[in-house]
Amino acid sequence: MGCCCSSDYDEDWIENIDICEHCNYPIDPNSKRQPLIRNGSEVRDPLVSYEAMSPPCSPLQDKLVVALYDYEPTHDGDLGLQKGEKLRVLEENGEWWKAQSLTTGQEGLIPYNFVAMVNSLEPEPWFFKNLSRKDAERQLLASGNTHGSFLIRESETSKGSYSLSVRDFDQNQGETVKHYKIRNMDNGGYYISPRVTFSSLHELVEYYTRSSDGLCTRLGKPCRTQKPQKPWWQDEWEVPRESLKLVEKLGAGQFGEVWMGFYNGHTKVAIKNLKQGSMSPSAFLAEANLMKNLQHPRLVRLYAV
Repeated sequence: MGCCCSSDYDEDWIENIDICEHCNYPIDPNSKRQPLIRNGSEVRDPLVSYEAMSPPCSPLQDKLVVALYDYEPTHDGDLGLQKGEKLRVLEENGEWWKAQSLTTGQEGLIPYNFVAMVNSLEPEPWFFKNLSRKDAERQLLASGNTHGSFLIRESETSKGSYSLSVRDFDQNQGETVKHYKIRNMDNGGYYISPRVTFSSLHELVEYYTRSSDGLCTRLGKPCRTQKPQKPWWQDEWEVPRESLKLVEKLGAGQFGEVWMGFYNGHTKVAIKNLKQGSMSPSAFLAEANLMKNLQHPRLVRLYAV
């Protein structure tokens, strides 16, 4: 029976390592070779040690991706996407990848966060790759999800392992989220309860969709997810004031005000509006140039001025 655990703790795991051994090869009778000298005397040996050689590299496989969402092109050079469409990635450059549609043959730039690798878990609506336990609870308890809504996410503590998060109703706590550790088998399978094992996560989801079998409830619909915000367009550092719409004032200080707003009517942004005379143009540009090169998940990223 699966257990609802309070953490993502799992057993230590060991990655299998392939060990290559160099061996001796028979001498080609037609080859010319230097005599083998041992203890000052020539030795006729039917075997000779060849220098270790790396095996020939196989040609690089095409990187194929599938569109997770529709995308309407809005710039010169970007490529429209239809959900489910497959593409070949030609070049990865930051947040915009050059790709070719396998449907139309057209090439252009696509937002990297609108596609996922073919034959991976990422296209599955129930798989959330980079999601913490706390964020999983927040998303499952959000409006639009109901009893039985679920997702599978990567374990925060065990590389290569997964966790199942399910929305449930408790008489005392009300709406809550239960978490189950999905354990790996030596042969590559998975299980929550050792009584029932699966060769893939797809089989696991199908089974618990039909029967709870020890879980808090049967799996219902995958957790709803919002379409991601497309990355900022390349080198679009200076934008006209008319493209920004101020919606809600978030705060104010000595140098100006900060607003929540939209760029071009669809991209949600934070807008810093400087007070007249609070900063010289040279100091403002110096700060902007510095922030252009600062990118970190915990820093507010500069998109444009």
